[in-house]
Amino acid sequence: MRRLFLIPLIFCSLCLPLFPGEALSDEKELSLVVPDVFYAVEGVETGLVFRNFVLFEEDVPHRFEMDCKLGLLAGDEWTLLAKSGEAGDHNMTVRLLDGAGKVLDQEDLTIRVAPAGAGDEKSISLLIVGDSLTNASRYPNTMAELLEKEGNPDWKMLGTHHPASAEPKVFHEGYGGWTWKRFNSQYAPKEKQIGKMRTSPFLFAEGDQEPALNADRYFKEFHEGETPDFITILLGINDCFHPDPNDPAAIESRIDQMMEQAEIFLEQLKASAPDAKIGIGLTPAPNARDGAFVANYKTRYPRSGWRRIQSRLVQRQMEDFGGREEEGIYTVPTSHSIHPVYGYPKNNAVHPNDAGYRDIGVNFYSWIKAMLQ
Repeated sequence: MRRLFLIPLIFCSLCLPLFPGEALSDEKELSLVVPDVFYAVEGVETGLVFRNFVLFEEDVPHRFEMDCKLGLLAGDEWTLLAKSGEAGDHNMTVRLLDGAGKVLDQEDLTIRVAPAGAGDEKSISLLIVGDSLTNASRYPNTMAELLEKEGNPDWKMLGTHHPASAEPKVFHEGYGGWTWKRFNSQYAPKEKQIGKMRTSPFLFAEGDQEPALNADRYFKEFHEGETPDFITILLGINDCFHPDPNDPAAIESRIDQMMEQAEIFLEQLKASAPDAKIGIGLTPAPNARDGAFVANYKTRYPRSGWRRIQSRLVQRQMEDFGGREEEGIYTVPTSHSIHPVYGYPKNNAVHPNDAGYRDIGVNFYSWIKAMLQ
């Protein structure tokens, strides 16, 4: 997280003009997209970026007020470096106001701070699944770096993929361009291309039979039957990038298709690893620079279009995956921490820089630490 002009937030309010350009057609749609729980760990810096909470009208001023007894104000970020003894649940209230000061929406969320030593006498394994953001290995590297610090459990990462960018102990199942559906159905074992995966590692075929999703066999063949204690999944960009952003029905249909595939994959993972806790990362907010989208996609996919889709996708992820803790399924608010300017290079629309990837890694690490209490 980037810090500027740090001011303690002790039940105080923050009012900021926000980044323009997140356009919506109808002010009644303006509402906060707020996670139920935001995870943190004593001694590890993390935070929230207010502009990621909502889309905004192009020319209409809006601002936030936020009350919390923890954290620091840093420009348009709320930054937290929890101290020893601050572990526990803390309330944050977020209010969205229009230019005249009228409250348009108000939501509460829980800031859940895990002790620095949570899980220090345990031994865990984790499986990381995702698309090109995972293939880059930078946020898994951050998770590994943090897990190596004092006060953490012994750990190992399961996975068949170990790119050149991955640290020695970092393994995962992250592949560029992949979707929930591809993990369920992509099978082309004879097609090989350096640096790319053509076949889902979770699919197997017997003789002349059609390939089938088989997580049991995945764990038996690749990991000697060991199943993970934790699974993190970060998907959604490739699943939902292409519908017409001005057609709400088309967006909803594409998200419905993604959710159907997600449930198939989750059901298979839970059947094979019933005790595993699964953390589903909310699809990150994109680069706030229009130029990054022009550089990558010319005029085919404008920033405002993907931002509209991504915001609705995050809402649906929270609706569909939220409240399922008894099933071992949790949402991890990776969408709310990454800064849409400082977390991205100037010329990449959806792939973060080192700071952005680190925010994602801290989010997942903090969730794991919360689960280990």
